Amino acid sequence: MDTYADLIECEDVLLFANAAITSTGQREFHSAAGQQRLSLGFLHRYIHGNYPDLYAATLALDINDHNAAIVIATLLTHPGQGDGRLIARRLARMSPPRVYRLFQRLRHDGVNNRRTRALVRDWLAGRPDLAFDAVKYRAAVKSAVRHAHLRLPGELGDFLFAPSSRARYETPVLEAWRRAHYDKAALYELPYTVAEGFAARHGISRKVFLDRIAPKLTRLERLRLAESAGKDGLDTEADLAAMPLVRLASYVLALPAETRARRRAELVGALRSAAARVAGARAGTWGSVAAVLDDSFSSFGSPVKRRRPLAVALACHYLLEALAGSYRGLWLSGRTDPLQARPSGPTPLGQRVLDALGGRPDMLVIVSDGWDNAPPGLAGEVLRVWRRKLDPGGEVGIVHVNPVYDADQFDVRRLSPMVPTAGIRDAEDLPALVELARFAEGRTGLAELRAYLADRAAQLEAR
Repeated sequence: MDTYADLIECEDVLLFANAAITSTGQREFHSAAGQQRLSLGFLHRYIHGNYPDLYAATLALDINDHNAAIVIATLLTHPGQGDGRLIARRLARMSPPRVYRLFQRLRHDGVNNRRTRALVRDWLAGRPDLAFDAVKYRAAVKSAVRHAHLRLPGELGDFLFAPSSRARYETPVLEAWRRAHYDKAALYELPYTVAEGFAARHGISRKVFLDRIAPKLTRLERLRLAESAGKDGLDTEADLAAMPLVRLASYVLALPAETRARRRAELVGALRSAAARVAGARAGTWGSVAAVLDDSFSSFGSPVKRRRPLAVALACHYLLEALAGSYRGLWLSGRTDPLQARPSGPTPLGQRVLDALGGRPDMLVIVSDGWDNAPPGLAGEVLRVWRRKLDPGGEVGIVHVNPVYDADQFDVRRLSPMVPTAGIRDAEDLPALVELARFAEGRTGLAELRAYLADRAAQLEAR
């Protein structure tokens, strides 16, 4: 049986998991970037200082890359802490720019123990095309090589540290970089971000450059360029359904309303295809599901995370539609067309929760930042009465997922202690978060949480 200390430990770790999933230290609707960073930094120090083994194990959860990098840097600063294999697996899941920034931070902080050098060496050795990295992230690769005391044989080492020492390179991407200094045609063999600088140096017009570089664009680059490229008459339509679900939702929400209406079939088809891909074998297995989806004004997020909370809600809408046997989505604004969602109005969560529970679904999922204000506190009271009086047996599963970290509370904002709340950043994590939320209900304890973390670590290692 869990002791009181065990319950506190379990609660603290779940609190940290919520923060590490949602917060990126950037400005949110209700808090500035400085507040976010200060609050998040305190949580990292507190959990690491009190529960170092569980702190390390959170790398197996779906915490975002920003917090994963902080956890890894903290563990490497303290020799002997953390599982090296889990750290390596988490590094492998992170984007290359994020990993290179982590290596630069370790160099800046003077963290250069044997384990750190081995991790840097092994990660670089595992890159599918280190020459490509050397061109695209030249300064970062150079910094990592120096920090790990590595010697790169042959022309790759020459390219990083003495690029003018060779008259030509055998590796195509390195030779293209050399020729691009004087040959305009060669720059189109380079990654877009590198070629863009050479195009500006050679005075190539934006339209001509985008026309010719289009085959080299990645899916994400195509999405980022879609609006600006359209102004230049360039068609950069990507395979939208292959995009991550929340990123695709953000792209859709950034389009003007008339564009969304004109491209309805294409956009809805892409969102549903992406959701079906995420749902996989779980499609249609969740029974009857109702969702309360927050499109209030605060779902705008902030200038640096524009419409991010609304994008999470839109992505969850299509994913829940795919997971459910029968589905009903209720937007706070009363809109019935999710494709035309936009941040507006107050947050009447209580009324919408009542509407959703009226149909007694098997599960109710609430996607909101938790700022219930029309009237304040109604949602919490509705959930309290429902759980204590109308459904004490918990026949209707209720989960609140919150995409916004509340810096003042060191957690995501909760609607009611009667309902578990989990932080969410990517809709792909929703099934795992619903599973994790059971720990917040108090029905399972520290031993089960440790077993869950160990199981997630084993799954990560098996990938």
